[in-house]
Amino acid sequence: MAEEHRCETPEGHRLCVNNCGFFGSSATMNLCSNCYGDLCLKQQQQASMKPTVESSLSPVIAPVLENYAAELKIPTKKTEEKKPVQNPTEQPPPPPQRPNRCTVCRKRVGLTGFMCRCGTTFCGSHRYPEVHGCTFDFKSAGREEIAKANPLVIAAKLQKI
Repeated sequence: MAEEHRCETPEGHRLCVNNCGFFGSSATMNLCSNCYGDLCLKQQQQASMKPTVESSLSPVIAPVLENYAAELKIPTKKTEEKKPVQNPTEQPPPPPQRPNRCTVCRKRVGLTGFMCRCGTTFCGSHRYPEVHGCTFDFKSAGREEIAKANPLVIAAKLQKI
């Protein structure tokens, strides 16, 4: 019956050496594709670590460290300066809070408030400059941005014959 359905594993297939449950092949050292990929990654990482370790142990660095250690002086207790101790009750001032109300209608906006370029906060209906009478000059700001983005290019004059 088993021969009819071919349920038996063929002779050429072997389970993975790492016992992960998959089949391995002789081309991948009897490892499955997942285990073989992991093995290759480990070998590449070890190969890349070897040159960095060797370069860190080079004889050029040792004299530099010896010179640095000779220049390093250990301060005595007499030359140590005491740092002023900060009072633990003193805390830095909190950051300025953003207003949570529309400046026109005084409606609470919370996180949905819109900051205008004039520096005030507005609700969804008063966010447009035409509606709240904005004092920011958008034309001059636009002109300045265009001038910065497009510097003036002057070509050399040609001599007429």
